Amino acid sequence: MGNCASAEAGVQDSHKAPKGADAVKPEQNMPAAGTAPETKPVPPAAAADPAAKKVKVAVIYYSMYGHIRTMAEAYKTGLEGVEGVEVTLLQVAETLPAEVLAKMHAPPKSADPLASAEKLTDFDAFVFGFPTRFGTVAAQFKAFIDTTGGLWSSGGLAGKPYSLFTSTATQNGGQETTFISAVNNFTHHGMIFVPAGTVCPEVQFDLDEVHGGSPWGPACLAGPTGARQPSEKELKLTTAAGANSAKWFKKIAA
Repeated sequence: MGNCASAEAGVQDSHKAPKGADAVKPEQNMPAAGTAPETKPVPPAAAADPAAKKVKVAVIYYSMYGHIRTMAEAYKTGLEGVEGVEVTLLQVAETLPAEVLAKMHAPPKSADPLASAEKLTDFDAFVFGFPTRFGTVAAQFKAFIDTTGGLWSSGGLAGKPYSLFTSTATQNGGQETTFISAVNNFTHHGMIFVPAGTVCPEVQFDLDEVHGGSPWGPACLAGPTGARQPSEKELKLTTAAGANSAKWFKKIAA
């Protein structure tokens, strides 16, 4: 620790008037008659800090029964908890006809705007969320990825960071294989994967309650009928992953 008392005493001593020959007469410090007092130039205003620029993040998701949409909100909360990050929620278009969705008892979609390949270049980083289908990315999200061929050929997404989250019906429903299959797609774009790692040990190391998620990214368990919504612990992990992603997005996009 610094010696604050000694430092303060030193400052006080430096302001004591000098004695003897070193003493300065008052008139020596005064300007001559008719002479304006000397003024020091005022430095120009500091330029705006480039670091103040916000990192624009798109959370792009596909959700049929609402699980992924709920997780997208939790991820957004984590991202926005880090200063200098601006988040937009975008959903992927549905590919199934309305009559099929009705038979599957799928609820109405959210009001979030639709994602498109053209919009992707407006963002510095991404978070992609989708349910699994037999251990891989849902067809609706894969159809969206397949529209990004022009960005692949131009390198429009190269070097941009991204993170992932998903949902499965059961614990052994293919969470990690779904993440790996998604990484394959974005690797072809030259994008940089930012995994969750161990961002929330109190959830990830907890064995008292069944929950989704891994170092690859947050995940929830929806149950075989989709009746189970994301648990409090799964959402806590998702929010923590959002904060972690924001930290690395800022460093990579700087």
